[in-house]
Amino acid sequence: MSEGPVFALPIGVDFPRELVAGLIARMEHEPPEAMARLRLYLNSGRMQRRVREEFDRHGARFLPRLGLIADLARLPRPGVPSAVPALRRRLELARLVAGLVAKLPQFEPGAGVFRLADSLADLLAEMQDEGVPPAALESLDIQDSHAVHWQASLNFIRIVAGYFTDEAEPDAVGRLRRIVEGLAEDWAIAPTNDRIVIAGSTGSRGTTAAFMRAVAALPNGMIVLPGFDFDMPDFAWEALDAGRMPIEDHPQYRYRTLLRKLGTAPDRVGCWTDTAPPAPARNGLLSLALRPAPVTDQWMTEGRVLRGLPGTCADLTLIEAPDERREALSLALILREAAENGRKAALITPSRMLTRRVSAALDRWGILPDDSAGAPLQLSAPGRLLRHVAKLRGQRLMIEPLLILLKQPLTATGCGMRGDHLRFSRELELHLRRNGPAFPDRAALSDPKWTKGEDLRCLWSDWVADLLERFPLAATAPLPECIATHLDLVARLVSGPGGSIGASGLWQQEAGVACRQIMDDLAAEADHGGQYGPADYADLLDTLFGAVQVRQAQAVHPDILILGTLEARVQTADLVLLAGLNEGSWPEAPAPDPWLSRRMRLDAGLLLPERQIGLSAHDFQQAAGAAEVVLSRSQRAEGAETVPSRWLNRLVNLLGGLKEGDGPQALADMRARGKAWVDMAIALEQPRSRVPPEGRPSPRPPAQARPRELPVTTIRTLIRDPYAVYARRILRLRPLDPLRPEPDPRLRGEVLHEIVETFLRDRPAAETLPEAEARLLAIARRILDARIQWPSAQAIWYARIRRIAARFVADEAARLAAGIPVVIEQQGKVALTASAFTLSAKPDRIDILPDGSAHLYDYKSGKPPTDAEVLHFDKQLLLEAAMIGKGAFDRIGPRRVGAMTYIRLGGEGETRDLPMDQADIDVTWAKFERLIARYLDPRTGYTARRALQSVRDRSDYDHLSRFGEWEMSDLPDTPGGEVTE
Repeated sequence: MSEGPVFALPIGVDFPRELVAGLIARMEHEPPEAMARLRLYLNSGRMQRRVREEFDRHGARFLPRLGLIADLARLPRPGVPSAVPALRRRLELARLVAGLVAKLPQFEPGAGVFRLADSLADLLAEMQDEGVPPAALESLDIQDSHAVHWQASLNFIRIVAGYFTDEAEPDAVGRLRRIVEGLAEDWAIAPTNDRIVIAGSTGSRGTTAAFMRAVAALPNGMIVLPGFDFDMPDFAWEALDAGRMPIEDHPQYRYRTLLRKLGTAPDRVGCWTDTAPPAPARNGLLSLALRPAPVTDQWMTEGRVLRGLPGTCADLTLIEAPDERREALSLALILREAAENGRKAALITPSRMLTRRVSAALDRWGILPDDSAGAPLQLSAPGRLLRHVAKLRGQRLMIEPLLILLKQPLTATGCGMRGDHLRFSRELELHLRRNGPAFPDRAALSDPKWTKGEDLRCLWSDWVADLLERFPLAATAPLPECIATHLDLVARLVSGPGGSIGASGLWQQEAGVACRQIMDDLAAEADHGGQYGPADYADLLDTLFGAVQVRQAQAVHPDILILGTLEARVQTADLVLLAGLNEGSWPEAPAPDPWLSRRMRLDAGLLLPERQIGLSAHDFQQAAGAAEVVLSRSQRAEGAETVPSRWLNRLVNLLGGLKEGDGPQALADMRARGKAWVDMAIALEQPRSRVPPEGRPSPRPPAQARPRELPVTTIRTLIRDPYAVYARRILRLRPLDPLRPEPDPRLRGEVLHEIVETFLRDRPAAETLPEAEARLLAIARRILDARIQWPSAQAIWYARIRRIAARFVADEAARLAAGIPVVIEQQGKVALTASAFTLSAKPDRIDILPDGSAHLYDYKSGKPPTDAEVLHFDKQLLLEAAMIGKGAFDRIGPRRVGAMTYIRLGGEGETRDLPMDQADIDVTWAKFERLIARYLDPRTGYTARRALQSVRDRSDYDHLSRFGEWEMSDLPDTPGGEVTE
């Protein structure tokens, strides 16, 4: 083991396998116990497991002492205190950030306090990792070149720099840095002769690079780098940092800086084993394609010597799917074929949404892939419940969030009435949708219409009411109190009536255990958290849960893997699928730094945002060196055009220009292979037989099923959309009220009618106009408070009433002087003489004039219909006038209608007289009788959307009539379905 200290393995080889093979080969002439004295430091737990597996493949033997570089932080060392828990440090920083946000609310608006604290903790950890002291920030001169925002953030960072002092408790990163620096000092004085090997790391972190430098200086220290590009010439290496700005987004940039720190050069890096990569020619092509921008002119020279590119790219497939769904389905088909043929295949992508789509597509064939990341904890049942409750605390629950909690899979699992709970939840939903209120309370849950006097239902309703009353009780409080009240509420929810949290499923399974661990850790460090309001507490939980993935113990397919980009250097497969190759997906856009600008980072010696892109580029290059590779992207995402990944773009452009080596043909072949999979995915989703679209419905029920009584307000619907009358009156289908009720126009109309009706019924004698206005506003305030549960709607509607109040009471005084209100919201009926049909109505108001005639009023919260609309469609007033003439209302008997007026309860409170006479009333009634006669005829169909006012109008029954499969210009399916009256 006397060779040079730095070795590497080429792109595409199985790194753990070759690492172990190289160790065994180098020590085959050593005594067996020499391997046991060797210390092998790896970069990740997954790499450590793979190395153990590879040693097992070589039979029984001594193993080296395996460890992780991060494990050094736990080594005892005099003068270095134990690391403070990461959560405690973030909670401490959150208290400081909360003070900053309170004084500078314009600082990163919209970002949660804990999220800002998280990003600040990452910055401080990076400063310690890279060995950047607070003094480096003092030397930054930003007075003339940076915005006020950056000056404020820099001043704040200087304040929290106290965490860097020797007296301060270090976090894990800071302690690791101190340990490494201490080891380097010890070894500089007395170098150890122990064999130490660091393998699998790229040295991208400052502390890791420092440890690698210390080990490389030892007599028996060695470094083994993964995915080293042996094809890059010297001038390409030099170009990585020759300009003003380093090219950190290049996949090999990390090695350039690391080798310089190690005092060596790329041409002095030795090859760890003699194993050739699976596709050396393709590695050379990718190396050329990914050359840094200053030397891409070498495409013109080096590219011309490349020959046989179709053969070089024979195992390379390019999928350019039209959208994300077809990309996922194409990848799933490839994985399915690999599973059928017994090949090991790995899907590598940073896009978790894409991996979930692929997993869902594989599920149709019963294939459960081995997903290295698992599922997000925040999307698990316990994670969702804990986050939902945290977000809803401090709020009055509307119907929708209440039902979300009641229908949660863990709710009421701690009692013996889970089945009854689900039944009651379903029935409560229907009751609240139909009867309200929008914000359920104990009174609503005690309504006899709902409880029906059943003891079990009453018990369950009391339990729900108790929960509802606890949600608004959340104000700013110390973090331990927030946690306690939150967990108490969750415990009551999952326990159910008379149950216990221990019998529930909250802390069960892998996800439950992970949630319990987070909450326990948070409770243990809560004393360092300060004060939290409901929103900040919810943001805290979102951040904590969002950072955790959980793997579930399931029987997965051993040969179908889903890996993150970091695992590309750990796992190997016969077939590798690199998916989601679009800008913003792979590479992902660098996370914005709210604390330091790009120039400030560069001047301080910190890493640039391009660093993360460079690491992703290295993962891509390493994975693209597999034996067979599929590159995939979607041309559209979320309805917008996408931009190909910069690495894919470079490869495509390079191949397209290498005509001497048949590059265009190689590219065409790659695309043809990909198109075959896309075509197969499209064909898979095509139905075996086409179902013809439905025509415009015009059902003809039998005569005995047709309605024999309708209110006058439905006649407009019968003329414009007969199908809606058919669905509601004959099929008895009522649209469900929304889960999230809103103060819509219908509710506004009902409330305004109630206000006016109350004002008319309770009017005192000899009331002055100011008194009438005051009484109207008092009635409005009382009814709005009782009926409208939305404070903003209350304020807006009251303001509108107050705006028209003076005009309304003045006009009302004139109306009272002209006539006497006799009928107010009272129902009347008229039977048609020619058919067994009854028309009912409830006029808003009928006044009797001095000449004995009637004055018919109709209140409108919106804009009244035009005269033409009244004559042909909105015939409510004309029909009510005809009913008055026929004696439909007992209190006034048959009378002539002398006037009809619309009173607008909005806008400017204006009134409009309807210029119709008795002849118009008689003609309207005659047409109405013919209309009803037609619809009592079983040969007449109820045509959908017959004469809606606008094509943009929507009917409650459009989904039932399958509108969209037919056009408004289509004739109804049933002959004779049109009615012209």
